[in-house]
Amino acid sequence: MPSLASYLIKPTLLARGAILLALAVTIHAAAQRKDPTMNPKIADESGFSVIGIEARTSNAKEMTPEGTIGKQWARFMTENLSTQIPNKSDSAILAVYTDYASDKDGEYTFILGARVTSATDVPNGMIARKVQLGHYAIFTSEKGPVAKVVSETWQRIWSAPKSSPGGDRAYKTDYEVYDERAANPENMQVEVHIGVK
Repeated sequence: MPSLASYLIKPTLLARGAILLALAVTIHAAAQRKDPTMNPKIADESGFSVIGIEARTSNAKEMTPEGTIGKQWARFMTENLSTQIPNKSDSAILAVYTDYASDKDGEYTFILGARVTSATDVPNGMIARKVQLGHYAIFTSEKGPVAKVVSETWQRIWSAPKSSPGGDRAYKTDYEVYDERAANPENMQVEVHIGVK
């Protein structure tokens, strides 16, 4: 005849087994989910032209009051420069990083503008630039306030090992896409396209 202890232990063991099984299923499901920021989509993209305003800067400079990216954004928005760009292919604003002197620690050219179908009619004070075709890792940010999601996405990109998807950067051209998902600056999402080797 089974003892009282065995009657108490069996249900406890069964309950623990059920809990462990549920935990294992949850962990497996979480591992199967793709975090688009940590697991970028890799794509071969065709080139395109962009028209906008440009400035030469570096990440070190951007950490000081002399940083230009914030000033370029302020000018672009207050002067409503997007409406002055002809032949736009869509309504997205692009922030292009190109002409890298070396890597993330060197200088680069920052262009704020829009993708265009023709770069023949460039407004005064703006430039036209061709973004070359290439192999890109496309990181999609989480949703949230603009400063938080853009900063966190770049931190993940900078910390990615060379062996991971998107980690072996080409340092030719990278760009951010601010489309309809970025309409609300308090709850936006941005794509960052990183040129890779």
